[in-house]
Formats: sequence, structure tokens, C-alpha cells
Amino acid sequence: MPIATASKSMAFTNELLNEFLDALAEASDAGTALREVDRMRRLVAGDGIFSIQQNVTTAHDPAGEIRLRRFYSSEAERHPVGGGKRKTLTPWTECLFLQGRVFIGEGAQTLAQHFDDFEQMHAHGLQRVINVPLLRGDVCYATFNVFGTQPEWQPHEVLSIRLLALAAARWVPAAPGLAYRFTDMSFTSPMES
Repeated sequence: MPIATASKSMAFTNELLNEFLDALAEASDAGTALREVDRMRRLVAGDGIFSIQQNVTTAHDPAGEIRLRRFYSSEAERHPVGGGKRKTLTPWTECLFLQGRVFIGEGAQTLAQHFDDFEQMHAHGLQRVINVPLLRGDVCYATFNVFGTQPEWQPHEVLSIRLLALAAARWVPAAPGLAYRFTDMSFTSPMES
């Protein structure tokens, strides 16, 4: 790449990032901030779905089970905010909720193995996922989820999505009474991704 082209590209990137950071600083509420995060996600990852699932598990929920509630959705008409689901101990929940690690999945086989709503994903052309745990200490209080239509993630996309998750974290509150009891458990099968 010629130096002039590289410099122009860097200026555009710096300008775009500064605009994004300024918009986040000026955001007065979570909805405004997360729409800005979503705008950047679309630039980074293209077509797909972005959501944040808040961990709303309490001490009254069964041990070995996590309750999630959708806090943000880029597709609110199809996947409304407030929708919920329950998850049990699987390699996916162990990765995010016990180990606090990012899950990266590519391909129909991987998505089908880890997501019980794979058929819905497949119908929307989704082929890849990145789930980033939002952590306070050792507790995963939410997941930042990006599903894409391309078959594979590129390294710059993974890094950018992880950084977007960090930017979004301050706008996602921990649910009142959050408590889950996966801490003494472990899923022994290795996770494929």
C-alpha cells in the first residue's frame, strides 16, 4: 500500500474512532450509547445481529442454571429487549460464566453445538459468533454478543468487537440480586470453537 494511501486510511480511522468516542462521552443514556456501539459494530463486522444479554440469575434460581434477559438488541422487532432464556452448564456457559473467556464460533456445526436456537440463526444467514463476557471481578454480569453472516472472523474484527464490548460495559448495569452457583461446577469436555 502506498504511504499516502496508508496515511489517508489511518486519518479516516482516527477520525472515525474520535467521533465514536466523542459520541459515547456525550451519550445521556444506555440506549443512545449502545446504538453508537452498534453503528461501529456494523462498520467492523458487517451484516449480523448484536445483542447484550444481562445475567439476571438470583439466589432463588435453581443451582446450575443461569437466567439471561436481553438488555439490548440490534433487531428489537425480531428479538425484543426483555426477552429471556435459561442456560445450563455447557462448554459455552463454562467458557463465559466460569472462566470469563471470550467465545468465538464459526460454522454451522459449531453454532448448532452451542446454541439451542441455531435453526433461527441459520434462517437469518448467521454463520459466526463472538460472545464477550462483561465482568465485575469474577462475575459475568452480561454477555456482549455479535453474530455475523460471513463464514469466518478476521483477527481485526475479533479485536474490534472485544474493544466495543469494553466500551459498552459502562452502560450495562449488573442486575439487582445477581447470584449464580456455577462456581463449584465444571464441564469436563473440551470446548470446540
